Amino acid sequence: MKNKLWLLFILITIATWGVWGALSDHLMQQYGIPDTVVYILWALTMIPCAIVALIINKGKFLHDGKAALLGCTVGLLGAGGQLVLFKALTLGPSYIIFPFISMSPVIVIALAAIFLKEKATRWQIAGIAVALVAILLLSIQLDGANSPVSGWLWIVLAVLVLFAWGIQGFFMKFANNSMDAESIFVWMAISGLVLIPVAYYMNGDAAAFFASSEAVSKSFGCFGIQILNAIGALTLVYAYRHGKAVVVSPMEGLSPMVTVLLSLIIWQAIPNPLQIGGICCAAFAMYALSK
Repeated sequence: MKNKLWLLFILITIATWGVWGALSDHLMQQYGIPDTVVYILWALTMIPCAIVALIINKGKFLHDGKAALLGCTVGLLGAGGQLVLFKALTLGPSYIIFPFISMSPVIVIALAAIFLKEKATRWQIAGIAVALVAILLLSIQLDGANSPVSGWLWIVLAVLVLFAWGIQGFFMKFANNSMDAESIFVWMAISGLVLIPVAYYMNGDAAAFFASSEAVSKSFGCFGIQILNAIGALTLVYAYRHGKAVVVSPMEGLSPMVTVLLSLIIWQAIPNPLQIGGICCAAFAMYALSK
């Protein structure tokens, strides 16, 4: 991969998703924003990013049957996984759920190696291995034994997200081989918007929230945080466009490193030894994968 544009784009994704991870769950719990509302606002944030993508592509948008199928596959896997994730986070804490979904790069790497015949250099293989270790370490907290979690539904939902996002990563690279990145993202935005009614009617929380007097101010703050996710999604599509899936995918999973560091700065949450080890592993992985 002589073209290093993929590295720039994936670093933007890591930064934006890291900030999003530090703020999103906190906002839901602190201000009582229902998960369905968070999804609706997230889907809406895809609109301005899709407009930017169309401007970059000079208005070109592939809408033939093949493009629609590939784009909607990528979009529905991502948006559907996002919707399931928001629901899962209401049943269990993020420090237990994220270790499940953090291993989605394994699925991407396996599918890309089998079906796309992608190969990695020795440095990149080392980086992939260390990145997976880093992702797991950054997702685990030592106080998990004190978790208020009960039941098993959150486990099922977390595994569904794991497979949805893993398969999405593969199809994102596969689609980039036959269509432009901007069209892929526009289809992703459309897919996210299509699922808004599903989110709205999942329960009565969304209707009750939007009828409240604080809906506008809370929605504005939530929109500002969720747009970070949309920006990261756009740059991720570009990263897959210019880079190998076996390398981009494990790099994508290193955003919790930024989340941990921001949590330290904002809420004085001291990283545990596992997270410190994860940060060190992530630093090496980013260096090795970029070679």
